[in-house]
Amino acid sequence: MDLPRVAQQPSLKAAAVQEIRRRIFAGELRPGDKIDQDEIAEFLGISKLPVREALIALELESIVDMPPRRGAFVAPMTRDDVRDHYWLLGVVSGLAAARAAARISDTSLDALEAILDRMETASSRDRETLNFEFHRMINRASGSRRLLTELKVLGSSGPHGFYEAHDDWPETADRDHREILNALRGRDADTARTTTEEHFRHGGDRAVEMLEARRFWA
Repeated sequence: MDLPRVAQQPSLKAAAVQEIRRRIFAGELRPGDKIDQDEIAEFLGISKLPVREALIALELESIVDMPPRRGAFVAPMTRDDVRDHYWLLGVVSGLAAARAAARISDTSLDALEAILDRMETASSRDRETLNFEFHRMINRASGSRRLLTELKVLGSSGPHGFYEAHDDWPETADRDHREILNALRGRDADTARTTTEEHFRHGGDRAVEMLEARRFWA
């Protein structure tokens, strides 16, 4: 889906980051492709400066390469790179879940269960949003600002859209989520950590499958 035209200055860089990342993980731009900064700026209705700032931010995420005086290119990315990204996301998320097991309130646990109940009948797009809320609530319950900072970067820099790309992902994700929730209710930090790590490993495999279907490595 195309982004709306951008009008407010604070969101210009963020909009450019989102659009460039979307094009890459949608398979519209593939590893090694040059990124047309003028075209992106025109598409979003903005100047080249926020596009340039967005590319610098994406270079820090290893999604874009910017060799001196040559422009910007989609960085090389292997299947193992994608899996490693989700492995790292799982490790940090697992640490947050383990911390949350000792700290999360009963009210928050009930709220997590309500989110999972809503996900059962939600649309694919709404499931993505609810999935984000589920994990964000657990991450915040960890009480660790450092973990939250790392998770913000890791969570935004990988491909998304599993609920639309895989018919069986909602069932797999629901099973994983409920195992995580059960571990949190039982105040079982070790199980909360390991089930969260496994959940994101599943996500890494699905991300590779989704990118293959989009001919990302074609």
